[in-house]
Amino acid sequence: MASSPLRTAVRMPGRPKNSLGPLVLFHGCDKDVAESVLNGEATLQPSENDYDWLGNGIDFWVDSPERPFSWAKQRRSSPSVIGAFTYPGNCLNLTDYGVMNELALAYRATLGISAAAGTPIPVNSVRENGIFMKRQLDCALIQMVHKIRENKGMDAYDSVYGVFEEGDLVYPGAGFRDRTHVQIAIRSPEMILGYFRVHGMT
Repeated sequence: MASSPLRTAVRMPGRPKNSLGPLVLFHGCDKDVAESVLNGEATLQPSENDYDWLGNGIDFWVDSPERPFSWAKQRRSSPSVIGAFTYPGNCLNLTDYGVMNELALAYRATLGISAAAGTPIPVNSVRENGIFMKRQLDCALIQMVHKIRENKGMDAYDSVYGVFEEGDLVYPGAGFRDRTHVQIAIRSPEMILGYFRVHGMT
């Protein structure tokens, strides 16, 4: 009998918890949301869009308050930024050598499930300067990574960390883009140690 796509044998990489941390993170949002969180009246909620490139979680920019503030100014009526001190915990670090084996396995599992169901797999969309801005396929595969680990009884990832290349080339022939940034999606809220006010941005 053929093995289930979710149980295909593969060597999953093991990493020590908090191998990246602690981190100083920033989240773009509305001013009323920022004030509620800073006053202890609310907590940030995970995003569950099907195009989130790091999968479901509370999205933060790493080390850069200006980038989420720019993002919030384009999308929120009263833009604000809130800071957070966070441990990444057991992190799916997409900059780590060898970690793409997990995504390759997730892709094969997704293909098998889609073929069995007779449905197409998601596709990335909205291309700007050669970069996909809405990452439906990538999101689905990140979520499949989590599902595979759950089915194998492995420790869940607390966060997903990666580099997003975005924007125009900095100069002709460059390998750098002017809006490239590092983001992390926090899946386990207990990894967030506390929030702080970002002066001039709340």
